[in-house]
Amino acid sequence: MSARSRSVPPVWLAALLGAVLVGVFAGDRFLTWIPVVAAAVLLLTFVIQLSLQRKEGLVNRILASVGGTLVILGVTTVVLSLLHPDSLGRLFA
Repeated sequence: MSARSRSVPPVWLAALLGAVLVGVFAGDRFLTWIPVVAAAVLLLTFVIQLSLQRKEGLVNRILASVGGTLVILGVTTVVLSLLHPDSLGRLFA
């Protein structure tokens, strides 16, 4: 099992867990909490990647982790925007 296949999925799972928690608890304030989840997952990415102590493929592993996180949180934002359309009005008010 490569370092990529061991180090990237935990980050994606953390992003998915954070997205679900935001969806359940944040309600129409989800636009405040999605960036917080993104920041936490980015820090988790660096912690995991630097703990591997392998230089080879570091950038690719970080890109895979962050890219997957952006997809997960992007889909979450779209879904929550459809569920809470009034929350988008605060962006332009």
